[in-house]
Amino acid sequence: MPTYARKHQLKTSLIYHIYSRSNGRVPIFKDAEDFCCFTNLLKRYSVKFNLNIYHWVIMSNHYHLLLELDEPEQISKIMAGLSKAYSCYHNRRYSITGFLWQGRFKLQPVQKEGYLVACGRYIERNPVRARMINEAYEYSYSSARFYCLGENDGITAESPVFSEFGTDLICRRNVYKEFLRNFDDKDNKSFHNLEEPVGNKEFIRRLHKENGRFVPRRRGRPSERILA
Repeated sequence: MPTYARKHQLKTSLIYHIYSRSNGRVPIFKDAEDFCCFTNLLKRYSVKFNLNIYHWVIMSNHYHLLLELDEPEQISKIMAGLSKAYSCYHNRRYSITGFLWQGRFKLQPVQKEGYLVACGRYIERNPVRARMINEAYEYSYSSARFYCLGENDGITAESPVFSEFGTDLICRRNVYKEFLRNFDDKDNKSFHNLEEPVGNKEFIRRLHKENGRFVPRRRGRPSERILA
């Protein structure tokens, strides 16, 4: 009998909000060289594993990513590789040993329809909430500059809903800037609990926990017909 690919049930709806923080919350991105190393890793991994990274930010002791990938079950392997690669660089550069990250990364399933752009705003406003800057696009290490200023960072894949911000590119950028300013506290409530799914009831119903992570349910094999 032929084999059938068991496609997951949220193929067009599932994106992931990923968060990882340093052990003890100490700064691990200390200067431009450190940030450059990590952004280069993101570029490399996005190509190697066909990741669409729609929104991202790198802070001094943590980072956020909002991404989409074809095979969600591979995400732990991919993120473990990313963390290990940066740990090797960091420990070698600063001549230290020990664990760089505080446990395993957080993984929050997010429904693309209706929630993607809100999660992106939550991510890109991190430096504003930290009172480092006044406007999200003033920060050098996030996707906000891609959407607000048109800077091609080699990481950001344009959000599929960005076109809804206006009829032309200049309009979209200006409207997006205003969108970032008009922060809604619901964003904090929705995306602060980083391991609880965000979406409607049907979206959440199609997820299940596997090894402590929410992953999409798979469609079973089609039933086999018995021929006389």
